Amino acid sequence: MKIETTPLKDCFIIHDTIIKDSRGYFFESFNKRKFKELTNIEIDFVQDNQSQSSKGVLRGLHYQKDMYAQAKLVRVLKGKVLDIAVDLRKNSPTFGQHFAVELSEDNNLQFFIPRGFAHGFIVLSDETVFFYKCDNYYNKEYDTGIKFNDPTLQINWLLKEEEIIVSEKDANLPLFKDAVYF
Repeated sequence: MKIETTPLKDCFIIHDTIIKDSRGYFFESFNKRKFKELTNIEIDFVQDNQSQSSKGVLRGLHYQKDMYAQAKLVRVLKGKVLDIAVDLRKNSPTFGQHFAVELSEDNNLQFFIPRGFAHGFIVLSDETVFFYKCDNYYNKEYDTGIKFNDPTLQINWLLKEEEIIVSEKDANLPLFKDAVYF
């Protein structure tokens, strides 16, 4: 496991050591002890989630408020996405900034997003299977987000807006200026 820092405080890209041979490949996708040694972050994941989406589907920018905030470790099992994290921590030096990383079945990168961030992704391949670990349980009443095309954030989702498919819920999320910050 190799940790790469990002411009956002406490967000990390994880490069796993992949062992390949004639049978296929193997890699350890998470090791709590190694993660703590490399990031100085103690994490206990309690929920795993998986989604399947087709090209152009944008899920996000989501987060949970208050005591239900979640840290996430995300990766792509099949396909390719552009993954985005937005820092919502008022006292952070990177508050209001976002970071994008391409995650795919070919690069096997993982992206760690701590509590206090909004998160979203857009599918760039024909089909994607997306997997993520969370350190807190989902709670519908505390679920919120930021509109994907917020003019303050100016995120480049790499697809034209007419190619982007969002749920009704995501299309009606508040703007960044009206978001609940941490």
